[in-house]
Amino acid sequence: MAKAKSRYFCQNCGFESGKWMGQCPACHEWNTFAEEPAAVPRGGTASVRPARERAKPVRLTEVRPGETERISTGIGELDRVLGGGIVQGSLILTGGDPGIGKSTLLLQVCRNLTAAGRKVLYISGEESLQQIRMRAERMGSFSESLHLLCETNMEDIREVILRLMPEAVVIDSIQTMYSENLSAAPGSVSQVRETTGALLQIAKGNNIPVFIVGHVTKEGVVAGPRVLEHMVDTVLYFEGERDAAYRVLRSVKNRFGSTNEIGVFEMRGDGLAEVRNPSEYMLNGKPKNASGSVVACSIEGTRPILVEVQALVCRSNLAFPRRTAAGTDLNRINLLLAVLEKRAGLQLSACDAYINLAGGIRMNEPAVDLGIVAAVISSYRDCPVDEKMIFFGEVGLSGEVRAVSMPEQRVREAEKLGFSTVVLPEVCRRAAERVEGIRIIGVGSVREVMRLIGAGRPGK
Repeated sequence: MAKAKSRYFCQNCGFESGKWMGQCPACHEWNTFAEEPAAVPRGGTASVRPARERAKPVRLTEVRPGETERISTGIGELDRVLGGGIVQGSLILTGGDPGIGKSTLLLQVCRNLTAAGRKVLYISGEESLQQIRMRAERMGSFSESLHLLCETNMEDIREVILRLMPEAVVIDSIQTMYSENLSAAPGSVSQVRETTGALLQIAKGNNIPVFIVGHVTKEGVVAGPRVLEHMVDTVLYFEGERDAAYRVLRSVKNRFGSTNEIGVFEMRGDGLAEVRNPSEYMLNGKPKNASGSVVACSIEGTRPILVEVQALVCRSNLAFPRRTAAGTDLNRINLLLAVLEKRAGLQLSACDAYINLAGGIRMNEPAVDLGIVAAVISSYRDCPVDEKMIFFGEVGLSGEVRAVSMPEQRVREAEKLGFSTVVLPEVCRRAAERVEGIRIIGVGSVREVMRLIGAGRPGK
């Protein structure tokens, strides 16, 4: 009896090999190879490709430029992240932790599209029709243009899509789909790659936008081969703690728009609600007259967002003081603490330092550096910062405060929320002075920030 053939696939990047290897030669990750059955082509006439006309190359100058019509989802925050709406024929991958709200968001998109008179097909491989109906009843009424299908066979799904010809399709989730052309289990590298390729052909060939829900691994990336993210047009990630009320939708890849925009949502009983003013939402509950609490400003795409930076600096009894960071990069925190000790004379090497961006939001823009520095100084000296003062600026290794982009937009956001003083880099002062009704203070180094905060007593 002939031995069944099998192949080995890297679970990280999808590299294929005829034998097991400890390290993947493509992505250099260790112990990522898994054995899967080799693809078995279907016999008979089904394996014979129909004759078709050969493709011919076209000169670039002969291609007529045209405006791509976008479809509004009815959710402003989602349209912002997508770059203005859904591009017809696009393949959109949405990932996130379990229970974060991926299916809820896409079901709301289906409701808005059908309310606008569009035909939508929602395909689920994880829930029954009754379970989807129960979830939909919490969101409100739905139009009859929404069609549901509980199926995991890719060949059957293709037939339904081509017969129904909807104006949008949702696949929930890609890890449950399988193709009869492969004998591998659903969710394997081969099946995920094969089914995504089939959906890509459907989307491009019939000009139908397709949303795909993808599970994530414990590292927070979409499960399956890395090639999955290369095949799709847009990759969206849902972020946020399950216990927190808000969710952040971030784009990490977008062929039709910017990858810097974010959308902020609040989880409610009837679904996800848009947060129109994230800055005001993030600053709710800020303590008064508390040391180590400072408001900083970050830019996400074209939107300025104010966030509270909290720092707690105290004497340590350990040989190696603790350094923890929530919402920002720990390596960046260690760098800023070293700059304060070397350039500003703060004895932080004997202190524990805990940095937190309140609300659980994550910011990596260098403009938050000045807010972190001000919070550390405030906590170390036990000297509260004025509640109506806001900080933004990048801090260099020499202790200088460097320029950041869009200072005028940041100052306007602070003025709109009632702040009276803005501390920013000296080189950005001229551009920010165009905004009236708010005091502008330019600083050139971290020592000037220390003089602003005042000389209180050192923290214990």
